[in-house]
Amino acid sequence: MANGGVANQQIRLMEINSNSPAVLISDASQLLLEYGRFVMAQPGSARFCFGSLEREAAGLPGSYLDQGGGSMLAYAAELPAGFVAWRAMPVDVAPDAWEMKRLWVTPEARGLGLGRILTAAVLDRARATQRTAVYLDTVPESMGHAYKLYLELGFKPTPPYNDNTKEGITCLSLSL
Repeated sequence: MANGGVANQQIRLMEINSNSPAVLISDASQLLLEYGRFVMAQPGSARFCFGSLEREAAGLPGSYLDQGGGSMLAYAAELPAGFVAWRAMPVDVAPDAWEMKRLWVTPEARGLGLGRILTAAVLDRARATQRTAVYLDTVPESMGHAYKLYLELGFKPTPPYNDNTKEGITCLSLSL
């Protein structure tokens, strides 16, 4: 899908749950794996174990629902175009907070504001469920647009909150 042809198309967000149609779960899994292939293609710090991501994709929607969170798919021009997930933070780290994970917008759909739309949808859900903060980690070197978006939305640097100690990873949080 060419960006120009998509710009006038309606964007739909679909939250994924245990009653979601198989095609929705399949589309979400494919985007999650596409995100993983992007990360694996990056040099150094952005890389992670693709096998764990494959298990995560195969376990949707439970991969996030079972962790007190969820996931969402964005469609543009009736094609899967973006994905995001979230999960509850461990109570001993940040009670009543979520961690946002796996924000991905397909290359064809970039420029439509889907990253902002998906992030805002997670923040809206967090506020609606009285979460106190949303955390995330990112790699500014290879995910510069996402990093800039997070800063524009008010996320601030925070000390590492998880066991991901790879060089180049920046942790951010937003108090709600």
